[in-house]
Amino acid sequence: MTSSLTTDVVFPARTLWSKVPEVTLFFWIVKIFCTTIGETAADFLNMNLHVGLTRTTLIMGALLVVALIAQFRTRRYVPAVYWLTVMLISVVGTLITDNLTDNFGVSLWVSTAVFSVALIATFALWYRSEGTLSIHSIFTPKREGFYWLTVLFTFALGTAAGDLMAEQLQLGYLPSALIFGGLIALVALAQVVFKGNGILTFWLAYILTRPLGASIGDYLSQGHDVGGMGLGTTTTSLIFLVGSVAIVAYLTATRRDLIALRDAA
Repeated sequence: MTSSLTTDVVFPARTLWSKVPEVTLFFWIVKIFCTTIGETAADFLNMNLHVGLTRTTLIMGALLVVALIAQFRTRRYVPAVYWLTVMLISVVGTLITDNLTDNFGVSLWVSTAVFSVALIATFALWYRSEGTLSIHSIFTPKREGFYWLTVLFTFALGTAAGDLMAEQLQLGYLPSALIFGGLIALVALAQVVFKGNGILTFWLAYILTRPLGASIGDYLSQGHDVGGMGLGTTTTSLIFLVGSVAIVAYLTATRRDLIALRDAA
């Protein structure tokens, strides 16, 4: 008599936590707030406090390095660390473009084109290496490195494109904000109504929110003589900073934007 015994070994599942937040309405609000702060805070440090463009860049660059180290050391998405990193990378992205324009005389047309190519190349390398551009897959250092490099280029590109439209093409800050807002609405329409590719529409919206936030920041902070509301960089930065801190505190308490991925061990 021959008998056989089949044993099913069940391995415990482990939870992989994404290092970035779920895309909710709060995500887009804080993202726009951070981009606005990036525009106005850079101007505040450079002009109002007379730190100078070069020293401002060095200081904010050093702070960004510290924030990135903290972000990479976390095991999961931590709202305060993540959004502080986004805010600092927003400022640094603005300063990169400002340095190219003011210190090296690079045309906004050229910087917009260069950052566009750099962004496309980063996407291509990321996809070739990992096979996906989804933010739901950010749980390895390599993917996180691609993610933050992409974010940096979106901020630098957004600053260049926003300044190009508002200042060099003389469309004005408010019309530029309305144009970029309209483009984001079209992207949302493509996603919701026409069921467009979710990853593509996400990154298109992410790129467009940068010049939108920059245009809003300039419109609120700049003087009436250049088409702004004249609130100043200090007041504008504080308004959006307080708003950002309030939402991040709420997300920290509720943890409603965590992305958990179940993976069989």
